[in-house]
Formats: sequence, structure tokens, C-alpha cells
Amino acid sequence: MIYPILKSLHIIFVVSWFAGLFYLPRLLVYHAESQDKAEPERNILSTQFEKMEKVLFNAIMIPAMFLTWMTGLSLIYLQWWDGFGQHTWLHLKLAFVVGITIYHFYCRYIILAFRQQNFIFSGPQLRLFNEIATILLVSVVFLVVGKNSLDWLYGLVGFTLFGILIMAAVKIAKRFRNKA
Repeated sequence: MIYPILKSLHIIFVVSWFAGLFYLPRLLVYHAESQDKAEPERNILSTQFEKMEKVLFNAIMIPAMFLTWMTGLSLIYLQWWDGFGQHTWLHLKLAFVVGITIYHFYCRYIILAFRQQNFIFSGPQLRLFNEIATILLVSVVFLVVGKNSLDWLYGLVGFTLFGILIMAAVKIAKRFRNKA
């Protein structure tokens, strides 16, 4: 009885976490690009972006990440613990979730750098950075759905091609923006 509820909550928390992971880098793009504005517009925009980044990270992303981890580990304990060593897909999924968590805290690092007026990335660099969350999400979803039936070679090739496609799409979108 508890497993379906826990699994539903886990999915809800993952969606909430990824909403933040998709939106925060976009805010960082706009924040970085606002530095090209003249005063007082630059200061007004920076102040607003700093506030939005702080609230998004602290009020949504941190709780969602924590609850994702708690429900995910609980699901592992309830469903997979007895045969944990035999589920290679689960080990790989956990590795990707650790990668997502590192990405999460690297976003925090960028927020703090921007708050100190240290704009360590440009808008175009942050647009590429924003795609990392998409690639990680696609990887985890395919692992969870495919589990052991997933052919690892095809998965690796597909993952690489998907990453290349995302990066190409970002570059094409940049060309269109520059023409406008």
C-alpha cells in the first residue's frame, strides 16, 4: 500500500526539482545578459534576478531535492534492497542522480558568484549549461523505463547523439536570435 504512494510522491518531487533545474539556469542567462544594460536598469534587473534566484533555489529546489532523495532511497529500500547488487541499471541511475545533485549545487555556486558581481559565464555559455539538466533527465528516464532490457551500447550511442543534437539546437537558436 505504501509503495504506490511513495512512488507517486517521488515522481512529484522529481518534477518539482527539475522545474527548478530548468528555470534557474534560464534566470542566470538573463542575469548575465542584464549586465550589458546601462545603469540604473542593470542594477534594478540584477537585484530582481538575485531575489528570484534565491527564492527559487532555497524555497523550491532545496526541499524538492531533499524529498526526491528521501523518497528515492525509501523506494530502493522497499523494492530493491534485497537484490540491490544485481540491479546495474539502479547503480547507474544513482550515479546520474549524484550528477544531478552536483549540477544542482554548481548552480548555487554560480548564484553566489553572480551575487558578488563575478559573472563567470556569459549568456551563451549559460544557455549550453542549461541543457545539462535535460541530458541528465533523459538519461535517468531511459534507464528507469528500460531497466535491464536496455542495450547499453545503443543507450550510450543514443545518449551521445542526443547530447550533440541538444548542443546543435542551442547553436542554431543563437543564430536565429542574432539575426533578429
